[in-house]
Amino acid sequence: MSVMKEGTYFMDGNTACAEGAIAAGCSFFAGYPITPASEILERIAQRFPELHGSYLQMEDELASIAAILGASWAGRKAMTATSGPGFSLMMENYGLGLMTETPCVIVNVMRGGPSTGLPTKVAQGDVNQTRWGTHGDVGVVVYAPSSPQEMFDMTIQAFNTAEKYRLPVILLSDEMVAHMTEKVEIPSKEDMVIMDRKKPRVPPSEFMPYCPDEDLVPPMANAGEGYSVHVTGLTHDEQGHPSVDERTQNMLVTRLIDKIRKNADDILDYDEYKIEDADMIIVAYGSVYRSAVEAVDMARDKGYKVGLLRPKTIWPFPEDRIYDLARKGTDAFLVAEINFGQIVFEVERCTAGACRTYLAPKMGGSIHTPEEIFDRIVAIDKGEIPPFKE
Repeated sequence: MSVMKEGTYFMDGNTACAEGAIAAGCSFFAGYPITPASEILERIAQRFPELHGSYLQMEDELASIAAILGASWAGRKAMTATSGPGFSLMMENYGLGLMTETPCVIVNVMRGGPSTGLPTKVAQGDVNQTRWGTHGDVGVVVYAPSSPQEMFDMTIQAFNTAEKYRLPVILLSDEMVAHMTEKVEIPSKEDMVIMDRKKPRVPPSEFMPYCPDEDLVPPMANAGEGYSVHVTGLTHDEQGHPSVDERTQNMLVTRLIDKIRKNADDILDYDEYKIEDADMIIVAYGSVYRSAVEAVDMARDKGYKVGLLRPKTIWPFPEDRIYDLARKGTDAFLVAEINFGQIVFEVERCTAGACRTYLAPKMGGSIHTPEEIFDRIVAIDKGEIPPFKE
């Protein structure tokens, strides 16, 4: 695949995402146009013919995710992109991809909801759906970029994680990040870390398609390579054969959870800003992070000891770090998100009652301004706003 030449470019987040996918080795894309993610499809459709990639515009989002799962099993690095309503349609096959341990990338550019909602406006209402949208218990990985540069970088990171841990990985963007235009640095191909899936090291006669290595991830054989692989959404044993046995279910599902949970230190990523002496810590992600940085500086100028923790990985969540901060002098957490409370539940859970948790909600359509977050800080300090769920 032909990566853009090393250098500095000005591009929007969706274009950067498409270029990141190409840099990561993506050679199959299936999708259905939907605002505000359509520019990803358009860029891929423009670039793939010159790269010998395969682009399919499907009839809907159900078909789109089914297509990328199949392409992955045929040995391609595969991706789709959508927004809220389309992401909802993908939930059944998202679960299929997690159950069959199929590496691929799903980009969700969030917009206002519920239902058709605000097709061209920003929101962050799909956060919990990425974690709990599919039925059953399983580990997931979700990244939340806050700039076009991170759209490029995290798309590559998402493909690497998908291949390393064998699962669909979600890049959870939002309309503001998708459509802002900023400087994007494209590194040389030699400086990019690109991972490929782990292949079987035994002959076909000895291969068990779901027998994991020590990292809890099984090697993956592609269709046409001479290995016999049974791909099923049913509970299956290490040979891939369906089973309704309770022991098989326990072994399989526990491993699907543990391969993420026990490797969380490798996957987890977050930023901290002026957090060392902070009495109050803002938690913000995606586009809101940008306003939160300015709000921290504004508060510091007024004498408030405020810091910022920004999850770059939404799932797994930085629960241990929040737990530690809640017990080492932090009086309160303030969660700023463009919804009526989603990540705030995680923060409240992680503090385990050791400090107060507050919410700065916004219903969608625009991001928080730094002044709005600062005003919330002042109101909390004056006791004018009760803690979340009080």
